[in-house]
Amino acid sequence: MSREAHVQFCERLGVRFPGATHRLVHCRTEQQAEALKAELQARLAECHLEMHPTKTKVVYCKDANRQGEYPNIKFDFLGYCFRPRVVKRNRDNLLFCGFNPAVSQAALNAMRQATRDLNLRRQTQLSLQDIARQLNPLLCGWIAYYGRYVPSALQPLLRHVNLTLVAWARRKFKRFKDSRTRAGQFVERLAKAQSDLFVHWELGMIGAFA
Repeated sequence: MSREAHVQFCERLGVRFPGATHRLVHCRTEQQAEALKAELQARLAECHLEMHPTKTKVVYCKDANRQGEYPNIKFDFLGYCFRPRVVKRNRDNLLFCGFNPAVSQAALNAMRQATRDLNLRRQTQLSLQDIARQLNPLLCGWIAYYGRYVPSALQPLLRHVNLTLVAWARRKFKRFKDSRTRAGQFVERLAKAQSDLFVHWELGMIGAFA
């Protein structure tokens, strides 16, 4: 059954589509994009559905080959932010402007909040190994998904994790209570001596400690 026939079949059965379904459509020109947007709005209205009034927009994929000036040149999709970025061409290592994805700010905020929700910095009864057992499954999944494109964009998250460990060390050990610097140096030494303790350390994505 073709996709169009399948949709019509579902509609005849009274099947309701998800309230929030994200779709990404590529067009060659702005005129094509606006025309398609109007057609989609009309078709959705027939199904008693509608596009989100603010999230639905036409975005210009600006890069080295497309250098026009438009108000919208980035968008978020599936946790990634697609926008113009300086990238390196593999065959000759030359830098150029591409329209590429990297982890979005919203995704970074959500991941940082997930680590805050663990309240690790106050759990001084835990060992560093206990903390690693809680954090590593999260870090492994995040790095595997968001680290696929521009892994350096994950540095704010990794710094947040390291600073959480520094805050934990200051509460855990009395000798670091009054010195964030010495606590940071302590955790940094651990990252080098026991790099297999946390996923990002093991992968060489150590991050900052201050």
